[in-house]
Amino acid sequence: MASEPARDVSVHGVIPPTITAFTDDEYLALEATAAHARFVVDRGVHGVFPLGTNGEFPMLKPDERAAVIEAVVDEVGDEVPVIAGVSAPSTRNTVSYALDAADNGADAVVVGIPYYYPIDSEAIVEHYEEVTDAVDIPVYIYHFPARMGNKLELDTLDRLAAIDGIVGVKDSSGDVAWLGQAIDRQPELTYLAGLDSLLFAELEIGCTGLVSAVSNVFPELTVELYESYVDGRETRARELQSTIFDVWKAMERGPYLGGVKSALDLHPEVDFDPGPMRRPLQRMSREEEVQLERTLRTLDLI
Repeated sequence: MASEPARDVSVHGVIPPTITAFTDDEYLALEATAAHARFVVDRGVHGVFPLGTNGEFPMLKPDERAAVIEAVVDEVGDEVPVIAGVSAPSTRNTVSYALDAADNGADAVVVGIPYYYPIDSEAIVEHYEEVTDAVDIPVYIYHFPARMGNKLELDTLDRLAAIDGIVGVKDSSGDVAWLGQAIDRQPELTYLAGLDSLLFAELEIGCTGLVSAVSNVFPELTVELYESYVDGRETRARELQSTIFDVWKAMERGPYLGGVKSALDLHPEVDFDPGPMRRPLQRMSREEEVQLERTLRTLDLI
């Protein structure tokens, strides 16, 4: 059994779910993957989250996941926390990914509710007990029922919060009522907001971190939103939420996730190639990219 980790409250602020870059023939492009982490860190983010949804984690083999974490940690791990995604449908594979993440220098891991097969509360609790027993770095729960299928009930969260090593929740449910109740019931956990459309609202109810897809391309927007909110400048924070929503909607017009890499290609300060999505995921079409470019110019972002 691993040694018992301390409760971690240091992960806060903007934590982009960084991309995994590929070559044209869909091999890992590790230099570009690391360059994206460098791009967001140099623009003021407070941490990075490789191998989240934007990192296309289900498309990667085990050795590829480990290589992505190693590349990101080597590039920015001395400057900001690296919280690495290790989600998988099986407990056995999740434990293996978590051990790989720890071995490659991740500061914490983000563990999704096991997906595809429906499972009950007991199975969820046992899953997280096994992961936390295996590693001595903090574990965040990843709650994304729209993609993972299994919702985290509040009573189950109460049981998970009692496990040594569970330190927080990365919530992408979009269910503000659920999140508000979770924070009220388990305020000692750290909560990371996972939807660009609700960043301000989720700060209001007690989240301390923003895992924002828009921050992959325009991290200054989300950093300023967060800092404005913390400084009590709520009017400015609301204005920035409106802009972030406009950017998010523009990137969402094309295939799922494809807008982030298209927007990076349009950014004048990006000097790396994010490459394609790994199929069957797709980048935006040329017509969709033209529309995205028009919107970003209208917003005076490029």
